[in-house]
Order: sequence, then C-alpha cells, then structure tokens
Amino acid sequence: MGSIREPIKKSSIAKKQKIIEKGFGLICDKGYHNVTCADIAKYASISTGSIYQYFENKKDIFKDGIKNYSKQILYPFIELTNTKLDLKNIDSVIENIIRKTIENHTVSKKSHEEIMAMVHQDDEVAEIFRNIELDITNRIVEYLDTKGLKLDNAKEKVHIMIGLIDNLSHEVVYHKHNNLNNEIMIHENVKLIRNILLG
Repeated sequence: MGSIREPIKKSSIAKKQKIIEKGFGLICDKGYHNVTCADIAKYASISTGSIYQYFENKKDIFKDGIKNYSKQILYPFIELTNTKLDLKNIDSVIENIIRKTIENHTVSKKSHEEIMAMVHQDDEVAEIFRNIELDITNRIVEYLDTKGLKLDNAKEKVHIMIGLIDNLSHEVVYHKHNNLNNEIMIHENVKLIRNILLG
C-alpha cells in the first residue's frame, strides 16, 4: 500500500505506538491467527482505517511489537553495557543478568510463547528475532573489548553465554523439571559463563 506513512506529530507517534502495544498484546493473548486488524482497532478504540495509515497488515504490527518486546526481554544484556565491570565483581554481574532475564521471561510469559510459535512458523518473524540477538551479541562484544576482555571467537562465546541464560530462563519459567534445583543451575551457569569469559 502506498498510503503507509511514518508519523511525525507527537499525537500520531503516540497513536502508532498505541496500535503496536494494543495489537501485540491482543495477538499474544488470543493467538496470531485468531486476531484481525479490525479486532486490534476495536481493542485500541480507534478506527480500522487508522491502522492502515501506519501498517499494511497485522504482521507489521506484530513485528514492531516483537522489537519492543525483545528489548524488554534482552534489557539485562543491554544494561550490562552500562555496568562498571571488574574481575572482582564479575560473578555478581553475571548472576544479576541471569536473575533479571528470568524475571523478564516471567513477566511476559504469554508474549514469549506466541513469539516462539511464530518464529517457527514465519521466516520474517524469525529473521527479526535473529537480528536482534546478533545486535545484542555485537554490543556485548564491543563492551567487553572496551573493558579489556578481548576474547578469541568473541561473538561465538557471547552468543553461547546468551543462549545459556535464555535456556536457563526457559527451564525456570516454562519447563520446571521438579528434580532440578534452580539455584544450583543459576550458580553453575555463573561458573560456566565466568570460565568462558576468563578462560
């Protein structure tokens, strides 16, 4: 559609953001395939025409929602780049990131489930998620470099660390194996990540 526009005025920017937030929330609550643009418009208390001023379809709304959501989920990693890091406090920094990531997964459990379902169904959604993960990986590598931690195979190691924390978050929030101790897993992850960083 040629009529799609990027808002400039504050009120228009706020309206677009409202569509993203309400639309993403509704899709995550009801399921992507059970929601239409008309449903989103009704839920956001705006006209359906307003949606088509800013988005071609519900997938575009969902994709923008994923970008917002991913920043929230990955915020502890972004926050790391504002943290004073020295080798004396590295364990507490790692543990803090792990606990905050678990907390963020808990807060947005339903959203995460719907996104993961769509990641496996839709290449565009999967690509967005991959790009966000790679961006975070690159930012952490740059940060560690500025702190004097110059790693061999840095991107791969950081990606593994993010994967360890994400997998642990999924265990604690979703899988919940009764015979596994979450606190022990958190502390084992801290040791693994410290060893990756410091060798």
